[in-house]
Amino acid sequence: MAGRPRDERARDVILRRAADLASQDGLEGLSIGRLATELGVSKSGLFGYFGSKEELQLATIRIAMSVFVDEVVQPALTVPPGLGRVRRLCESWLSYSQRRVFPGGCFFFAVTAEFDARPGRVRDAVAAAGLDWIRFVTRTVEDARQLGELADDTDADQLAFELISFMENANAVSLLHDDPNAYERARTAIRNHLAGRAVAAPGT
Repeated sequence: MAGRPRDERARDVILRRAADLASQDGLEGLSIGRLATELGVSKSGLFGYFGSKEELQLATIRIAMSVFVDEVVQPALTVPPGLGRVRRLCESWLSYSQRRVFPGGCFFFAVTAEFDARPGRVRDAVAAAGLDWIRFVTRTVEDARQLGELADDTDADQLAFELISFMENANAVSLLHDDPNAYERARTAIRNHLAGRAVAAPGT
């Protein structure tokens, strides 16, 4: 029992490296053998942590989700509900992608494209993470509408879809074309889009 915290820290280090690799080469490109080579440890040692490639993939998704929450969700939650939180959430996501928290850009953007048509536990885990994100963005938008900061006829599901599309396109364009302007274009699009739905404060 005394060795468990150290084991858990070592496991987290392994998984963080696995998430970095998967963001570039996909979860299918991830294997216990490759990860052992990358980390300079024994394959048998890593097998003891995970047991199978699928378990490694699932654990990698979980650690990536934890990083995503720390980098994107938690910063937004420091802002009170309303339009300010919507803006902060979008900015946190763009910053997370732009800073290459994962070297392949957004981890979930990468693995969603890889597993969207493949049934199984890994696809289910990726889909669940994506659905949690969509629901959070939608709820954040709906809070702003209910607080009277967005037009009352705002369709939260539609606006969330559009905001996510702007963010993901910046990620894709910046990676594919090495275009540093993609994120600023997305910021401009989001700012303009929200301004078009915003309700002016009294006296302004």
